[in-house]
Amino acid sequence: MKTARMMLLVGLGLSVSACAAVDVPTRNAPFEQLPQSTVSAPAGYELTRAAPAELPGPVAVPSAQPQAPALTPSGPLALVPGQAPVSINQVQVIVPRALKVSERNSYLPRGDIVWREDPIGDRHAQVQTIVQDAIVRGVTPLNGPVKADVEIVVQRFHALTEKARYTTGGVHSITFDLMLKNPATGELLVPARTVRADLDAFGGQQAINAEARGQTQKVRISDHLAEVIRQELSNPEGYKNASLGFYQLLNNL
Repeated sequence: MKTARMMLLVGLGLSVSACAAVDVPTRNAPFEQLPQSTVSAPAGYELTRAAPAELPGPVAVPSAQPQAPALTPSGPLALVPGQAPVSINQVQVIVPRALKVSERNSYLPRGDIVWREDPIGDRHAQVQTIVQDAIVRGVTPLNGPVKADVEIVVQRFHALTEKARYTTGGVHSITFDLMLKNPATGELLVPARTVRADLDAFGGQQAINAEARGQTQKVRISDHLAEVIRQELSNPEGYKNASLGFYQLLNNL
């Protein structure tokens, strides 16, 4: 009788400990299933484009000033002194529906899209709007002699969860493919390029202080992406991703 009671108590103890599992901050955990309404495209959802009227027209180059060579599929962006090589006619940002969304509140949730500063909803559309607005702002000042369309395909948009935002901080991990196209033919002017645009993400008191100044995650990421695209299209060497240490390494696992 005593043996049977002892076995029963051991069994109850194991069942209680199983219910008290700790959420381990790892990206190797299985991806959680979300309600379909959370990630599905709303009716009438379409890609947004920046109309040509929203962007400045090309700036005429005086005949005495050397003209920039036409962009070729194998050539780099050649700079005219004091002038960016391109004027952007249109911006298109694509956030593929195949990208996985995570709403899990852990330090490093597994997923391609992690975004929390907008109300829960269509995260693909929210990320598209953020990136679209930032890229348009970044390319608007460009005034080079070569007209081009910009196409961005987002591969990763990983901001901070609530747990990481108010404790450790981390890295805003953002990756996208960049294509410059001939507005008339749609052909690539230069080879497509994958751009990594990671940004140090504030945590704890630093995050609270930043928000008090209006520096939300959205504001900081938008400003950062505008500068990234400006450098990509105006510097011969393009944008160089920052080295952000331990958390950046974790994001790459």
